Formats: sequence, structure tokens, C-alpha cells
Amino acid sequence: MTDHLLQLHGDVLAAMRRGPRNFAKLTFALADVEEPADTGQGDFRDRVTAAGAGDELTALWHRTLTRWDLAEQADWSTAPPRTDERRADAYDRLGFDTALRKVLDHAVPVFKEPGPTIISTTPTWWYSRDTAAVRSFYWSAYEQLLRRKGWSDAAVAGLDEASHAVVERLADPTRPDAYGARGLVVGYVQSGKTANFTGVTAKAIDAGYRLVIVLGGTLNLLRGQTQRRLDMELIGQENILRGADPADKDSLVGVDYLDDEDWPGKFVSHGGRPSTLGSFDIERLTTRDNDYQSLETGIRALEFDKQVRTQPLNAPDNLHRAAARVMVVKKNKSVLSKLIKDLKKIGGPLLSEIPTLIIDDESDQASVNTTNPDKWEEGKATRTAINGQISQLLGLLPRAQYVGYTATPFANVFVDPGDGDDIFPRDFLISLPRPTGYMGVQDFHDLDRTDEASVGSAERAHVRSMDDGTHRDRLPEALDAFVLAGALKLYRAANGVDDSPFRHHTMLVHESVGVKQHALLAKRIRVLWDEAAYTSQEGHDRLAALLAADFQRFADDGMPTPVTYADLKPHVSRARQLINSGGTPVLIVNGDTERDYDQPDLDFDRTPNVWKILVGGTKLSRGFTVEGLTVTYYRRRTQQADTLMQMGRWFGFRPGYRDLVRLYIGRAEPAGKTRTVDLYEAFEAICRDEETFRAQLTRYATLVDGKPQVTPAQIPPLVSQHLSWLKPSARNKMFNAELVEIRSPGEWVEPTAYPTAPADLRHNAEVWRPVLASLDPDPRVFVTLSEGDQGSYIRYPARTAVLSHSRLLGILRELAWGRPDLLAPHLEYLSDSSDTGCETDDWVLILPQTSGVTGVRAEMPGTEPLTLVQRQRNALGVFNRISGVSHRQSAERIAGRRPLCDDDPFATQFHQPRRGALLLYPTVDPSLGAPANLVTQGAIDPAKVVLAAALIPAAGSPGRQGAGVRFRAIDSSRPGEAVINTVR
Repeated sequence: MTDHLLQLHGDVLAAMRRGPRNFAKLTFALADVEEPADTGQGDFRDRVTAAGAGDELTALWHRTLTRWDLAEQADWSTAPPRTDERRADAYDRLGFDTALRKVLDHAVPVFKEPGPTIISTTPTWWYSRDTAAVRSFYWSAYEQLLRRKGWSDAAVAGLDEASHAVVERLADPTRPDAYGARGLVVGYVQSGKTANFTGVTAKAIDAGYRLVIVLGGTLNLLRGQTQRRLDMELIGQENILRGADPADKDSLVGVDYLDDEDWPGKFVSHGGRPSTLGSFDIERLTTRDNDYQSLETGIRALEFDKQVRTQPLNAPDNLHRAAARVMVVKKNKSVLSKLIKDLKKIGGPLLSEIPTLIIDDESDQASVNTTNPDKWEEGKATRTAINGQISQLLGLLPRAQYVGYTATPFANVFVDPGDGDDIFPRDFLISLPRPTGYMGVQDFHDLDRTDEASVGSAERAHVRSMDDGTHRDRLPEALDAFVLAGALKLYRAANGVDDSPFRHHTMLVHESVGVKQHALLAKRIRVLWDEAAYTSQEGHDRLAALLAADFQRFADDGMPTPVTYADLKPHVSRARQLINSGGTPVLIVNGDTERDYDQPDLDFDRTPNVWKILVGGTKLSRGFTVEGLTVTYYRRRTQQADTLMQMGRWFGFRPGYRDLVRLYIGRAEPAGKTRTVDLYEAFEAICRDEETFRAQLTRYATLVDGKPQVTPAQIPPLVSQHLSWLKPSARNKMFNAELVEIRSPGEWVEPTAYPTAPADLRHNAEVWRPVLASLDPDPRVFVTLSEGDQGSYIRYPARTAVLSHSRLLGILRELAWGRPDLLAPHLEYLSDSSDTGCETDDWVLILPQTSGVTGVRAEMPGTEPLTLVQRQRNALGVFNRISGVSHRQSAERIAGRRPLCDDDPFATQFHQPRRGALLLYPTVDPSLGAPANLVTQGAIDPAKVVLAAALIPAAGSPGRQGAGVRFRAIDSSRPGEAVINTVR
């Protein structure tokens, strides 16, 4: 039966490619009759109100409204994307009444999650939404596949937006003169970067790119994973079969997916050869099992049929009728040498016409030049093998666009921007948002906790130390947790939960990089497995205790969870059988050759169920997706933040079992003869480094006067480092740059590196002494309100004083600092008295006075009793945070960052234009002992107190925008010119 209302709305919305238009008027304009039926808003409203799951009309409007909500450029609205105001503008243009708007808002809420952050030179806007809509064959097929896989409309729209942002920053494939853009896309570890570059590839091919080279890891295992994803989700059945009859077995000889569990059902189908459907075919130059060997038909493999032979391939009349070529190759010297050799045979004239897209997956691995510039002969760059070969590819293909993808971008942004032949992202850097449903940093680390000595909810739910308190290793418990989590997955599947995410169930054990140690560890695990006796009453009693003490406590209320162990017991038996299939629960994954990875039991694509404990090292980290990973036992150290982050395989998507995920991690791993490191703290530190990097990108992504205020060449100094022993990247990848200034009106400046020497601490107490003596004797009570107007609040008393700006500058300059270089960029801004400089005339100093069981007050020389607070330094003396979250609101109101509020009267009283706020804390490190034990006769030695501050300069004049940062960097293309300013 024809759905006339759906058909009508589909036709009308198809005519709104440029944005919303009056729905009723457009309906009449498109109608074949004078008074078309089904045009009343009442019918539409009733249909949406009564719609159940899967209603196609509601889904159509969900896609449309979400696309309009997210559009970064909208000629029809001045409201920012992702806002109620943008949605209201759409309704106004559609001519919808209040009742219909209310129904649609309930069915399709405005998607307000952040979009991609873009640091870019000014784009040319050749790739508009209209352009994309005209040619969208492969993107449309990919989009439909994602919806069939269960992607929400918001998730698809977000991917559409992010991939569009990449393609529009590539060069126009039809432009007469050749230009090769260089860019970098930054995602999160195991967060769906492949989905993004698949979308980019689909859109780029639709737009006219005719050769796609994907650099897919350093192992065929990783390359094969990427090839399969592109074949399954983009290239499709018809392009793989190339005319072969699926019913004729003889014609299928050589087709590489006949043994694949998902062939053909889960591979995209275009409904016929694309070239017979008004589009063009894709020819694969590599397959799942075969990396690039050579162009099998020689030069002819890259010969493109031209409709107009007198014009180059990139001319529109030729380009949009030619087939595309796709290859997925390893970052391997031998493989890339073959490709370069073949391209050289073809020669310059043809290659100069081919619009090419090079996607470098894990672009900070092997691709970056790590040679020492001091050893270059006559200043000429000497390149590492893979970096040199990528440079050759870019040189041979003048129309090649290079887009790197990584979750750990530091090495890429440290590349010399003056080396025109290298891969520095000179044209754009895009930071992808955290995807919906992604289990990442915030799910394992309580970054916003106010009491650093306490354990936050995320840590309680998912993180377990190696020591159970009795100095016994918890590896046996981790094995029990793995069995129990598997049984809980089976229980959920038996109780109506979609079991597709439970196809694979894995545990990762990562202790060292040594191959011999892996063998010994695997042997130990087998012994522990046998000793666990999961079929005995003792084994069942142990699992029942763990279920009650751990998994039931933190179970997702929305998921079926057994009330008693007896309900779970049958599934424990099945889980044990699956894990022990093949006679062993353990697989070792390591080595330097492909055969070390060619294990059928590890093939997540062709093996129906991989339920195993994986023991390995580096090869189980970067780029390799451990499907179904639920329990991790991790104690491997490294001194590079990006390397450590890539080992965080526990990050990712865990649908249906995120509450079952457990991380057993070393909290005191040996690092030398006398030192230990806390790996959980290390992960938290690099997570803070990365979040700082992303936050800085977000801050400087806004255009000023239509121009970017920061270009990718100026990103390197934004990289921070919380732990001194954990560098952002390997030393041979780090760019030589110095940050000169950070302008921070209305932004928190929170120095965390304070001295430890008693003499320095006494000196700092003397510097602050006159200010502390001038504090108002009557405390002021400040109020922190709950976010979202929920009615709750926190009150805290504080001693206050008002300081002139010059006086505070004098104090900051006179203080001793643990890392003065970290404060220097902020001090540069605070010292700028020019018209474009710091707009702060004076400061309100706030010294919170808290009470309670842990509250301790003490005098310092020349002061009245003050409340001491505890803040713990990390490994080498740096605090993670100074200010209390509950103290920030009032300071932000005083500085003009947050609106004034009648419920916080003293903040309102203190607020003035051009006034900043400063929170000051007499801080004691718990390692010195409890504060109460350090106080003698009501006083404390200032050598045991850090007077730590967090400050927020005045927010400044409304609408005033200036350059956000200023750097001093070494650019090899500009010898002797050390200063690079933000505004060009």
C-alpha cells in the first residue's frame, strides 16, 4: 500500500536542498492537481504523535531536521548550529504552527552535542552542500548501510558533517592548476576514525577523486582489516564481483570473501553495477588477502577513459564519467617501493591529471621523519624510509591530497612546517567530537572530582588495582571477572538483549614487550585457568562472591542482571566452554612477521566466536581492534604519552556490556631501583594533556573577522605535559617550539608547578604575607548553584581582599616557581597594557574558609588562622588541580565570565568591569602528613605550605576579539625569523 503522506513529504523535502522553505507553498508548486491532498499540518501532526518505532515519515523528518540543526554554514539562518534558535528559524521558514513544532521537538530533539573543531586556512568552499547532493552515489549507499547497522540519525548526521568538513578542505579536483592539500584528523582511541575516513572516501570519490591510496598500518593484519571495511561498507558487492554471476561458482573463483561470515549479506549492495546506474565503478587494486604487488595490467590499470580526449582527466566532462581506483597498502618499504616504481613508469603527464586522495591511518606511526636534523648533510633533509616514500608519492602525484588520521596527534603537529615536502598539516587540523556511546577517558577517570584523595564513581565501577590489599596478584580474579562477564553477556542475550555485540568476548593481558615474557605469561595463565576449577563447587562459590561484591553492585539498571548466581550458573558453563575452545583459553599475539598474526582463532571477521585471553605487547596496541574486549590486565610502562595512549585498548564502543568492563592496572609499577609509577595516574595525565589540546583547539577555532586566528603551523606549543617523565611523543618526533603568550580573558589560569624546597616556600610565604595581613576580618559567604537550575546550592565563607593589577603582577614575578616557563606565557599576557592587552585593573582575592571533620586552621607568620587544604602532587611535584570546583562559580561571576545572580550577593557586590578574581589556597601535600599533625600550638611552618593560586582575568569588553596566542617557533623555511604571530 502506497504511503501517500510519506511520498508527498519526500518530494517536498527533496526540493529543499538549500534549506527549509515554506512547506505548504512548495507542496502546491510541486503538485499535479490544483488542491493536493494531505497538505494540512493536522494530518502530519497526528501521524508523528501516533508514530511508533520505525515510522518512515518520522525518520525522514528526523534526518532532515538534524541535518539543518548541524549545518555549520546556513544561508537561511543567523543562529548558531545545535541550538533551539536554529531549529526555530527552520520552523519559521517551513511555516509550521506551535502545535506541530511541539510534536516535532518531542520526536526529534535538537542535537546539541559538540561538532568537529576545525583549525584551518580559509577554505575555498568549492564543495557546497548543493554540490555534494548532486553527486552522492557512494555516500548515499554508505549512509543507508549505517542506518541499517543501527546508527541513529544524529550519529549519521554527525558523520556527514565531519566528513564534509574534511572534503571541503581538499582541493577542487577539477581546478586547472594542481594543488595538494595537507591535513590531519584527530579522533579518540578506537572511536570510529575508520568510519570517518570511509565517509571522506565516499564523498571524495563522488566529488571526482579517482585514485584513493589508503596507508593501512604496518602489518597485513591491519591492512586487511581496513580493506575489508572499505570493501564491505563502500566498494560493495557489485564492484567486488566485477560482473561475475553470484550463482555461478566457477565465475567466483578468486573472489576473496566467499569464506567470510558476513558475505554477502552485510556487504553493501548498489543494486547493480554502478556504471549501469548512472554512476561509475570502483576498481580495487588490492584485495583483503593481497597487498599491492604491481599494476597487474601495467600502465593500463591507471588509464582512464576520457569522453573528451583533448581535455585532461580532471576536466569535468571526463572526470565524472571515469571509474575510480582504490588500493589499501601497508606502510612497508618494499610494498611502497613497488608502487612508486610503477607510478614512475606511467610518467608525469598522466599522473598530473589524476585527482588523488592519500589517507594515512595511524599517521603518527612510521610516517613521521625521525632523523636528527643536526646530522643532515648541508642542511638537506634526510628522511626515514616510509616518510621518504610518502614524500615521493606526493611529488609524483601533484593533485594528491594527504589526510592523516590519528588519536595521538602530537608527533604530527611537531613536524617542521617549513619542510614543504613533508606531511605537516599545513591546510587543516580537525578534531572529531567524542562519539555518542563511546567509552573513553571520562568513563575510567573522574577528571572533575573535587576530593583527589577519594575514589570517584568511574574508578569504583571499572578500575581495579593489581594488589588486593593482601599483596596478592589479582590476575586470578581478572580471569574470574572474564568468565563472569562472558556468562553475563550470554544471560543478557537469553533475556532479549541484541547479541551481535557479544559475538566476540576477549581479555587482554599486557605486561611487557618481550616475546619470551609473553610465552611465560601465557603458560602461567593456563596454569591459573586449570587451578581455577570453574566446574567445581569451589569455583562456583568464588564466582558467586565476585558477582555479588562487584558485578551486581555496578550493573546497568537498564540491562537484565541475574538476582542470584543460580540464575547465571548455566551460562557460566557455556562461557567456560567458549573460552576454552580448541583446548586453550590463551592466544599469544606478538612477533615481527605476518605468520605470527595469521591465527584462525584470532580472525574476528571469519571466526564465528573469538572468546579468548590475548597475551601480547605493542602489536596488540596501535591500530589493532580487539573485538569484544571486556577485561584488561595492564602493567606495561613507556615514557611516551602517545605510545601509552595507543595501548589503551579498553577505550571504545561497548554496546550492551559497558558496565561489565574491568581494567586491572598497575598502581605502583617498578621504574628503576627505587622509583615506582602509577599507570592509572599516567593515563589520567595524558588524558588531561589531550583534553587540554582539544580545548585549546576549540577555543581558537572561531574565526575573527572571517579569518582563522590560529593556523595549523601554530598548534605545536599548545601541547601540554602533566607528568615530567611522560613526554608527549618520542624525542625524535618533537618539534622545537616555544610558547610565548597565551591570552586568557575570562579563562582560568591555574599554575600547578610549585617549588618543593623549604627556602622557596618560606620565600613565597613572605611575598604573600602583606596580602594575607590585609584580608578583611569579616568573611564573605559565596554561593555555588547547581547546574541546570535544580535548586540545590553550596555556601562557603571566604576571607577577601582587593589587589591592584600592578600589585598582583609584582607578586607573581617575585614568587619562586617550580616551572616558571609554564607561567611565562600567561604572565606575558597579564603584563600587556596595550589596547589589545589584558583588560584587568584589579583583582578580588578569595581565600575559602571551610570547616568540617577534615578542616584544619593554622596561623602563618603575620596572619590570622587560615583553613588549610590538601592537594596531592603527582610523581614529580606537580599538582593536578588547585581550585575547588565548588569555589569557581563566584569567581567567574566577579570576572564577568558568568552572569550575576541574586542568590550570590557578595559576588554581585564585588563585580566591576575590568576586575578579575583569584582563588588562593594554603595547601599541604598529604605526603608530609595530615594537616592536623603539622600544626603546633595553632601555627604551621610555612616551609610545609604551598600558597597556590588559580586566577581568572576579567572577561573583557563584549564583542572584543583578538589573537589568542603568540608563539616563538623555529621554522626551517625562515632562518633567523624566530617569531611567528597568530594573525597573518
